[in-house]
Amino acid sequence: MALKLFVYIHMLLLIFMAGVCNAEYSAKVVSKVNRINSHGPYMGLVIPNAYEMDPLLDPSFFIVNKNVSYIDLSGRRFHVGTIADQKVIVVMTGLAMMNAAITTQLLLSFFKIKGVVHYGIAGNGNSDYPIGDVTIPRQWAHSGLWNWQRHGQGVNDELALESNGDYTRKIGHIHFANYSTEEGVDNLLNNVWYNPDEIFPLSGTPEVRQHAFWVNVSETYYNLAEQLKNITLESCTNSTTCLSTKPKIVKVERGCSASVYLDNASYRNFLHGKFNCTPIDMESAAVALVSLSMEKPFIIIRALSDLAGGSSAGNEASIFENLASKNAVIVVTKFFNLLSSVADKPTNFRST
Repeated sequence: MALKLFVYIHMLLLIFMAGVCNAEYSAKVVSKVNRINSHGPYMGLVIPNAYEMDPLLDPSFFIVNKNVSYIDLSGRRFHVGTIADQKVIVVMTGLAMMNAAITTQLLLSFFKIKGVVHYGIAGNGNSDYPIGDVTIPRQWAHSGLWNWQRHGQGVNDELALESNGDYTRKIGHIHFANYSTEEGVDNLLNNVWYNPDEIFPLSGTPEVRQHAFWVNVSETYYNLAEQLKNITLESCTNSTTCLSTKPKIVKVERGCSASVYLDNASYRNFLHGKFNCTPIDMESAAVALVSLSMEKPFIIIRALSDLAGGSSAGNEASIFENLASKNAVIVVTKFFNLLSSVADKPTNFRST
């Protein structure tokens, strides 16, 4: 407790000092952050885009705090209120991994947060599930940290800087020649090897890195999500456009994220075949990695809006993204209704 208090006070001093040189973090901002935290702890809600966030901020779900409704920090707006009697701080990240990581770090550094919920839409890498299903994976990985091997080298050749511990062949690779139009033809793009991220946990030694590829969500939160399976979800975008099957909530093993919008059937099938990923998106793994580093429990909920290139009829996201967003919000709000039974219990999470 004393250490946490010291870290917190030190953070505020740094903010105040920054405010002297840069009016972005003024004494007024520090005072407002203090006032918000005095009523914590909060659940943190991290959301990629406005069309995913706006349905949640509807007054039927989100009750705005009458004293401090929001605070703006570093280009982000942190909304303060309650959902299902749970105190929450809601923030939009913007597109892709960098924005998601920065925003999650700001949330966990400035505010007294006890857990993180991230939700949004996603491409679907798993043909067992149709568009419209809402997925809750047990693990997330960042599939966009690559070591691109030079032409002529193969699986038995050491990667550049591998001996330094920077890169590894343990996770696996994609061999581009497997996707050539002519069988057996070599491909100058050769191999891409997947690698874990470096993390620096809050309780670890500064500047001593650890590695994480698969990051587990909170075991407590994941088990709690079992009670969400029978929730009724919406099936139609309007009176004429409906899903062919009734959407459902499914707990799956894995999701993958990278700063790549995936609309390619071959790579979609590779990610599912290699890593067993169902939702494929651009932010979730960043939220997972920052939460792991900051030692905060988290869960991620992603509604499937398209087949990530798996449909011959074209990309479906423009048709179903609003429906998927609404269904993700339905699941999130129901999850908050369940949280009161576990809000103060310990949670477990880890990486592999």
